[in-house]
Amino acid sequence: MSKENTAAVQSPAEERSYFSKEAELARGSRSRAVDHFMTGLFYGVGGFFILLLIALGAYIIIQGIRSYYPGVLSFSAVGIGNQFFNTVYLVLISLIISVPLGIMAGIYLAEYAGQTKLTELITISIEALSSLPSIVIGLFGYLAFILATGSKWNLIAGALAVTIQSIPLITTTTRDALAALPPYYKTGSIGLGATHWQTIVHVLIPACVPRIITGIILTAGRGFGEAAALLYTAGQSTNLNWANWSLSSPTRPLNPFRPGETLALHVWVMRTEGSLNPHSVQIANVSSAVLIVLVLIFNLTARAMSARIDSKQTGRK
Repeated sequence: MSKENTAAVQSPAEERSYFSKEAELARGSRSRAVDHFMTGLFYGVGGFFILLLIALGAYIIIQGIRSYYPGVLSFSAVGIGNQFFNTVYLVLISLIISVPLGIMAGIYLAEYAGQTKLTELITISIEALSSLPSIVIGLFGYLAFILATGSKWNLIAGALAVTIQSIPLITTTTRDALAALPPYYKTGSIGLGATHWQTIVHVLIPACVPRIITGIILTAGRGFGEAAALLYTAGQSTNLNWANWSLSSPTRPLNPFRPGETLALHVWVMRTEGSLNPHSVQIANVSSAVLIVLVLIFNLTARAMSARIDSKQTGRK
């Protein structure tokens, strides 16, 4: 056999190596094609939901603008100003109660509880509590905060019912934010002589502020749109006298022990029991638009505060 024929003949090992490289190139090409396809699919799904959200919000706001009539935004019996104030006031009371409790519970689970059966039981209880239907929480609030105390429908009872829904979300967000921090945050602070509690307050919690505020935003959004839990606790009536600032007066705006109908509940009432009101549909549309704008403004404000706090903590301008 000549040298040319000998060079042209490949060994079985060389042939296997050649075909394996070809197969590897083919698999790489298929993997890239699948990756591009799935990336495009996920982008498409995300874009679809963004467009759906924009379309829904725009439709509600446009319907609200078209349904506007003089006096609908007034703070009187024929307007929705009182319901707007009740909504903001009730959510504020709920956040004052739920935010400290939720953050402290999250700190306990992430930094002190450890991996014990008690921790597992607490975690399961939090998950079960966060999945309860709002109507069930409303019935519990009616039994615990209205009947058991012998009181009538009031804003405090409604705020406590919303707090029951809010604490699990804030607790979970705080716990996950602390657990996701790199370990050198804690070890570096303790290595410089700080105590565990000082490390939590001055290092860990400031680093988690953006994620904690995200949890607060989600909590507030749920509070703004809640209706079922407030149906049995806060009540469906509002009678405010803005000239009366007596602390014990049932018509005083800042009295938390008075009934207070919120915007979400007002929308439900106008759509189901507003047949006697000739403007019930218009009131429901305007209330929905105001509620959407209120949630949007709150979210943007909270995001701006979170970004400002984060920039101060990280030294960015």
